[in-house]
Amino acid sequence: MKTVLVVDDEKNIRETLKDVLEDEGYEVLLADNGRNALEIMNMLSVDVMLLDLWLPEIGGMEVLSRSKEKFADTQIIIISGHGSIDTAVRATKLGAFDFIEKPLSLERVINLVDHAVKIRGLERENIELKKQSEKNYFMVKGGSGSFKDILAVIESCAESNSRVFLTGENGTGKEVFARRIHELSERKHSPFVAVNCAAIPETLIESELFGYEKGAFTGAIRSKRGKFELASTGTIFLDEVADMSLEAQSKVLRVLEEMQYERVGGVSPIKIDVRVISATNRDLLSEIKNGGFREDLYYRLNVVPIHIPPLRERREDIPPLLEYYLDFFARENNTKRKILTDKAFDFLHRVYHWPGNIRELKNLMERLNILTRSEIIELQDVRNNIPHQNEPFIIDSSLSLKGARENFERNFIIGALSRNGSSIAKAAEDLKVERSNLYKLMKRLGIDWKKIGGHP
Repeated sequence: MKTVLVVDDEKNIRETLKDVLEDEGYEVLLADNGRNALEIMNMLSVDVMLLDLWLPEIGGMEVLSRSKEKFADTQIIIISGHGSIDTAVRATKLGAFDFIEKPLSLERVINLVDHAVKIRGLERENIELKKQSEKNYFMVKGGSGSFKDILAVIESCAESNSRVFLTGENGTGKEVFARRIHELSERKHSPFVAVNCAAIPETLIESELFGYEKGAFTGAIRSKRGKFELASTGTIFLDEVADMSLEAQSKVLRVLEEMQYERVGGVSPIKIDVRVISATNRDLLSEIKNGGFREDLYYRLNVVPIHIPPLRERREDIPPLLEYYLDFFARENNTKRKILTDKAFDFLHRVYHWPGNIRELKNLMERLNILTRSEIIELQDVRNNIPHQNEPFIIDSSLSLKGARENFERNFIIGALSRNGSSIAKAAEDLKVERSNLYKLMKRLGIDWKKIGGHP
């Protein structure tokens, strides 16, 4: 339900607008002065504000200015009984959506509010699309049975409000699948807010999730809305949820049970309407057994479980991913699209184990697009640009005995370089060879140490 804040010092206008807008399906909040209006804005997410210019305590223009500074996506419609062209122009420059004079035409008010809500939704959608484009979160269609099974579950649960719990190794695309669920849901025009719980210090997790009031702690010079509030009517994605402390888990559990919370330093409860999707790369049942994760929170989150297998277990998805990212980075870098040779393609598709999953594949395609001078990407180019291999020996049935031996040496040396920060001196010591001999070996095996960030 979209929210409209009516700010006017005349009680009859407030009540009339409340009745009319509630009949149109809006949730209506009321304020009789500018100070109360700003307090409400700090506490709750408001889609549209109907703002009278002549207000006690804090004037309408100041409320407009402060609101647009802090809550730029809220559409503000000015209402005034003392309108003029100069006033309307000034209000527009400050960010007002429109200007309407008293006595009010209720039909015009309804039309303006409807239009403002649609514009706000489009603006937020554009922001989300831009973020997705920047982060390159796209659902590349895979061909594996696992991928098709996951899509079937996603399509079944997307339109509900059920909580979804995604599991899988790092880089398997958990956030991409979470975004897909959001895009297929009725909440798709509202925000998708991703929270990396592992990246937030334990002391800040509460204020990040729930926000804080001005003066709640040293440095809180203004109020801040938390991630749950920013995701209002949309979806919040709690990534790496197992990395939260037990105290933070307890607070999240309470929010999920009551669907409301208080900001840090606040006293008024804030109701929330969000869908929760969470993810982890850990075995939570083991974490629960060891006391590292709350069992009750696990069952709150794990309504619809979806496991995403690693890329090495769904190799049918590799070819479309390779083709997509070769196209993508050619466009991004304004270069001619490069082509993988059959041997290079077969190695990536059938041989390489992809410890970093899709994230590693994407990074490798970007690296090859930048560092390969030829328009053709050879098998040797691929091997030279995989510096971090967990398995020093990769079986390639197409190689001769000599080729297999060289492959083993090449990967073994690259592994030593990786362990030693790409320092040739340290790698030589690790391998128990002279540095000059290591240089010769690398030259013979075609290892370009400059391309993999090496240094003497």
